[in-house]
Amino acid sequence: MPKLLTIAFLGGLALAMAGPAAAADDPSIKGELRASIQAAMFDHVRAQTLDGDYVLYDAVDGQLLRLRFDAMHAGIVRKGNFYVSCADFTAADGTYYDLDMLVADHPTDGMRVLQAIVHKKGDDKRQYHVHD
Repeated sequence: MPKLLTIAFLGGLALAMAGPAAAADDPSIKGELRASIQAAMFDHVRAQTLDGDYVLYDAVDGQLLRLRFDAMHAGIVRKGNFYVSCADFTAADGTYYDLDMLVADHPTDGMRVLQAIVHKKGDDKRQYHVHD
């Protein structure tokens, strides 16, 4: 990645992660591993964005969500075979969504998001289980 693009990406990453959210964090996930997980999350959000909206099907509510990206959380934890971190989004009607992203080390592609899950809609937390 060209140096200027890398600097711009890292600057954007720092700004996006400066949001108000605080989540669990595993301090042993650091350095290049942490950077790769966070980069995979940003790549996923960009890839799933259409006309400025992140698009995700919410199986619980049975609807297609179109959300505006707000910020990435700084915390990363390990759950089962995945690294998990969160991102904040807002629907057009102002509803807040906290999405957990399941990140895995793909054998040929490196770190990538395999699934995003609605962890919180408004004030309502949703439980899910991904441990072995």
